[in-house]
Amino acid sequence: MRKVIAAFNMTLDGVCDHTTGIPSEDLHQHYSDLLDNTGVILYGRITYELMQFWKTILQNPSGKKSMDDFAISIDKVPKLVFSSTLKDTNWDSAELSDIPLNEKVLELKQQSGKDISVGSRSLIIQLLNSNLIDEFQICVHPIIEGKGLKLFDQIKDRIMLKLIKTKILKSGSTIFYYEPTRQEKIENNG
Repeated sequence: MRKVIAAFNMTLDGVCDHTTGIPSEDLHQHYSDLLDNTGVILYGRITYELMQFWKTILQNPSGKKSMDDFAISIDKVPKLVFSSTLKDTNWDSAELSDIPLNEKVLELKQQSGKDISVGSRSLIIQLLNSNLIDEFQICVHPIIEGKGLKLFDQIKDRIMLKLIKTKILKSGSTIFYYEPTRQEKIENNG
C-alpha cells in the first residue's frame, strides 16, 4: 500500500505562508529528492497556481543547480489538482481530480507504485481530519513570523505523532519526519 506523505514548510510559530522561510540549496534538494520518489503529488488550487512558477524556471533556468533541479523534478511528477473552479491545469503533467479528495486518496493508496505526496495546506488539513496521512515531513524554519496563516489551525481532534527522524539543513531549518501513532482514544470513566 502506498503511503500518503504531507510535506510542508512552516516557521517556528506555525506560519505556512509561501513567502516565509529560507529557500536554500539543501531545502530545494530535499524536495527534489522527495518528488523523485513520489508517484503523484496532490494540490489544491491556490498552491497549485503558486507551483506553476517552476514552469518558468524550466523555460528560463535560474543558473542555480538546486532550483533548476527542483523545477525538473516538479515537472516530471504527476500532479493531481483538487479544484471546483479550475477548468484546465495548463501543465502537461497535471490533471484535475474527477472525484472528491478522500475518495481519491483511498483509491490511490490501494494502487501499487511510489508514495503520494500532499503539498497543499488545505488538503493536509482535510486528510488529517480524515486520518489519511501516513507520514509528515515538516520543515521548520528558524523564524518567528508573528502573523499569517497557521498550518494546523483547523484540526478537529488531537493527533499524536511519533518522531522517526530529523534532518538539519545548513540554513538552520530542520525537517521533522513524523508518523501518526493512530492510537485509539482512551475513554475516562472516572
